[in-house]
Parts: sequence; structure tokens; C-alpha cells
Amino acid sequence: MPNVNHETLMLVFVALTGLAVLLQALILLAIFIALRKTAQQVHEQVEDLRSTITPILTESREFLARVGPKLDSVAGDLAELAHGLRAQSVELQATTTEMLDRVRRQSSRVDAMFTSVLDTVDRASGVVSQKVRIPMRQLSAIAASIKAVVSTLRNGTPSPAQTHSPADKDMFV
Repeated sequence: MPNVNHETLMLVFVALTGLAVLLQALILLAIFIALRKTAQQVHEQVEDLRSTITPILTESREFLARVGPKLDSVAGDLAELAHGLRAQSVELQATTTEMLDRVRRQSSRVDAMFTSVLDTVDRASGVVSQKVRIPMRQLSAIAASIKAVVSTLRNGTPSPAQTHSPADKDMFV
């Protein structure tokens, strides 16, 4: 009977471990999908920004060709605008990199949390196993002593315990 309980406990713990790993995989998949969606949205926004600014730059070049040297100050302002756009794209890239780093840290944190939970489950199973084993030994010892007392009371004298079986007569140790 203890083998069945042990096997059942092992099956339950293996099933729990499998569920925990599956849950971790699902969480990591959800994080990946969310990150991919965010990256796609950022890419779309950059493309929208690019499609909006490209016509403006084209028209500005034509205007400067017509007006020429009278607009040196305007050209300086456009240069500042282009520099600002570059700075914003660098900032956008830095933000994306920071988001990816955060996702990596969070996935590491989730992994550590699941590892901690699995370690706790492992320790708890050891404690439960130990707490069940000790009373079973005690009950077994009590049952053996009761059997010996009943046998003694029934027969009058205790019979010596048999140390070997009749099938062992040809074996020499």
C-alpha cells in the first residue's frame, strides 16, 4: 500500500511540475506576443512619422531652391528640425531597447519565482513524506507488538521467529 501512495504522490508532483512549466511557457508566450505587438506599433508610428515628414522635406527643398540665399535662417531651423527628428528616433530606439531589457528582467524574475515555487513544493513533499512515514512505522511497531502479545497469550510461550525459509536449505552464506 505505501508503494501506491508513493507512486500516486510522485504522479501528482510530476503533474504539478508539468503544469507549472506549462504555465511558465504560456506566460513567456504572452510576454513575447505583447512585446511583438508593441514593437509593431512602434514600427508603424515611425513609418507614419516618416511618411508625414518626407513630403514636408521635399516641399522645403523646392521652396529653398526658389527662394535661395534669403532663407539662411530658415535652413538653420530645418537643420535643427532634422536634428530633433534624429534625436527622437535615437530616443525611440533607446526606449525600445529599455523595454526589451525590462521584458528580459521580468521574464528572469518570473523564472525565479517559478523556480522558488517548485523548490517549495519539493521541500513540502519531502516534509509530508517524512510526516507520513514516521506514524506508519509507529503503527507497524504497535501492530507487531499486539500480534506478539496475542500470540503469547494464545500459545502460552512465544514461538521463536523463523530466520530462514525451507527453500533456503541448499543455500550457504
